[in-house]
Amino acid sequence: MLSVLRKIVQEVSTAPDLESVLDLIVRRIQRAMRTEVCSIFLLDSVQKRYVLRATQGLNQEAVGKVSLSMTEGIVGLVGQRAEPINLEDAFSHPAFHYLQSTGEERFHAFLGVPIIHHRSVLGVLVVQQHDLRRFDESEEAFLVTVSAQLAGVIAHAEATGSINSEQHPQAEAKAVHDRRFDGVAAASGVAIGTVVVATIDAELETVPDKTPHDVEQELHSLEMAMEAVRDDIRTAGRSLAQRLKSEEQALFDVYLRMLDDPALKTEIEAHIRAGNWVQGALREVILGHVKQFNAMEDAYLRERATDVRDLGRRILSYLQESAGPMEVDYPDDSILIADELSPAMLGMVPENKLVGLVSVTGSGNSHAAIMARSIGIPTVMGVVDLPFTRLEGRKVIVDGYSGRIYVNPSEQLLEAFREVMREERLVAAGLEGLRDLPAETTDGYRMPLWVNTGLVADVTRSLERGAEGIGLYRTEIPFMIRDFFPSEQEQLQSYRSQMEAFAPRPVTMRTLDIGGDKALPYFPIEEDNPFLGWRGIRVTLDHPEIFLVQVRAMLRASEGLNNLRIMLPMVTSVHEVEEAMRQIDRALAELQDEGYAVERPMVGVMVEVPAAVYQVRRFARIVDFISVGSNDLTQYLLAVDRNNPRVAGLYAPYHPAVLRALQYIARETRKEGKPVSICGEMAADPGGALLLMAMGYEVLSMNSNNLPRVKSAIRGVSLARAQSLLSQVLRMDDAEEIHRYLRRTLKHLGLGQLTRPRLPNQQEPAEDDPDCSGAD
Repeated sequence: MLSVLRKIVQEVSTAPDLESVLDLIVRRIQRAMRTEVCSIFLLDSVQKRYVLRATQGLNQEAVGKVSLSMTEGIVGLVGQRAEPINLEDAFSHPAFHYLQSTGEERFHAFLGVPIIHHRSVLGVLVVQQHDLRRFDESEEAFLVTVSAQLAGVIAHAEATGSINSEQHPQAEAKAVHDRRFDGVAAASGVAIGTVVVATIDAELETVPDKTPHDVEQELHSLEMAMEAVRDDIRTAGRSLAQRLKSEEQALFDVYLRMLDDPALKTEIEAHIRAGNWVQGALREVILGHVKQFNAMEDAYLRERATDVRDLGRRILSYLQESAGPMEVDYPDDSILIADELSPAMLGMVPENKLVGLVSVTGSGNSHAAIMARSIGIPTVMGVVDLPFTRLEGRKVIVDGYSGRIYVNPSEQLLEAFREVMREERLVAAGLEGLRDLPAETTDGYRMPLWVNTGLVADVTRSLERGAEGIGLYRTEIPFMIRDFFPSEQEQLQSYRSQMEAFAPRPVTMRTLDIGGDKALPYFPIEEDNPFLGWRGIRVTLDHPEIFLVQVRAMLRASEGLNNLRIMLPMVTSVHEVEEAMRQIDRALAELQDEGYAVERPMVGVMVEVPAAVYQVRRFARIVDFISVGSNDLTQYLLAVDRNNPRVAGLYAPYHPAVLRALQYIARETRKEGKPVSICGEMAADPGGALLLMAMGYEVLSMNSNNLPRVKSAIRGVSLARAQSLLSQVLRMDDAEEIHRYLRRTLKHLGLGQLTRPRLPNQQEPAEDDPDCSGAD
């Protein structure tokens, strides 16, 4: 059965559209299970009905015409229960509903399993037989397995089909308006704009569809690129002829045969003439062939998929090179969509034109998402079913509160979201007057609010919002935007600009924290589990030449300002801290010997892993301050990869275990008389800020865009009220319950405007409904 299943999945994955996918599924399953009928009912989310979309065994005329409500029939019951129903005689079941014109009156045995994707029931897969019999356990298990394997394929085909239907004017009557795709909320806010797809050099999967301006020119570009690749392969084959074995030399002949095959070129040309530019046509054809080869049973033929992909990349590289640097006319309302959003991509679009960001992969707590929050751009991550290459130039809505994307929005939906944006502007305008006021509670407790920075633009934005210092400067940003390690002088210039802008306010610089989700293209770290691997302080201690240069640059940048604080990331042991301190002292002594008037800065550690939580007092005895990185600490405490959208719902900053760990850290650090701060995203949430203040954190550091909201929350309560709130929260056992309670409390305190606004297509939250916008 496993080989049958694999074959079905492979065949289905190469099908060109949803109808073909569904037809393949019912035919293959009906044959594999030797049943008389196999059918698929898909849920129409607008009509709220299960529609017969494909069948092998029932009347074909009924396809697309007959349907059941979500509570009707055994199919509706399977969907409601979200579990299989196996019946010897369906007619005798109280939920049985006869569907006229299907011909199902001839069939008694019934087995239905739900098709579930990301916890949502997409439809029901059904097999039937004439005989009175119950399908055995192995048959039921097989159908459940098939359903689980095919759910993602069906979801993607359904999504792509609805987008494709919108590309053709004659299909306008059938176009799916307000097509919604769900992801993970990464940066709050709403954006309405035009899609720009971020393309990576020679990466077929990221090439978007575009309408060609000149079809003949596109055809000529294809001819030139294929000829250039042909010349390269011939040249390489001749130069290596003496060094390669005959069977290895034959690989060059394989490439040349593919290039000389008129079918490949003809197929690409057909896509160009059908209305796609040459790069999009190449992507469509090459990836289609890759899928076909991958689906083949013969191991040798499956290996050819790699050859086809490589050939496609070579041709694409020439197409991109001949076109020169892509001249992109960025609209004033650009929404950048990428397969995988990276910090470097944030600079692709001019800042005054970038209104929204979307990433197909990643989660709301990835480094790219944190950067997006820093610049205040509504962002959605992990929209895994989004057919992003089809969206170039499309109008979309980015809902950064709920983590949703709306494609082809209706005028009614557009106006509803425009109203949300107007409300946002009113709230922001009301907070502007707080800039020069302290974050002081009604009973006189002063809470310093610092910012997290990394981009040059962060400085101005932070000072405009009244930041009192930098709690986290991400020094890896200058490393990420270069093709090699920056020199001491280059680092000095980056760091000095931050320190001068904030002087005499403190600037906390985290030493290089690469690894995990922060990779350097020129220093790759390949690991199966990078978050448990070589990262943070582990890398820099293993490479003292990198660490010493960076520390020297920091110390020189602080000369005459003396507002530097150095922070060590990802520490797990006292030994690591002591070794890093020795290196810092060494750099300090070297610079003083060289005549620089530098002083020893305050040095602290970040508490980000459980091991550090339980050594925090020992750390506090040997460093000057403790700072908590709540993002990673939450990830490690809950065993949730914060870059994985499939488990993003389990990443809960208000989890009781996280809150108790945070309280423990603050209490233990104070016993040693050392200051304790926090620079994770939890500090950027108004409710979270009140809890942290009550725990005894002496500094809250956050992205600058959330600073006014947090300041407003602190100024609206007394310290005693915040402590009472914390006492109540610590008695709760569920993260959602805690989130609901915080939201309700803010409303009762007259601070409801600091939580997310009411959104279109959602019911008004009940008084105790959760607010899932942790990025507020």
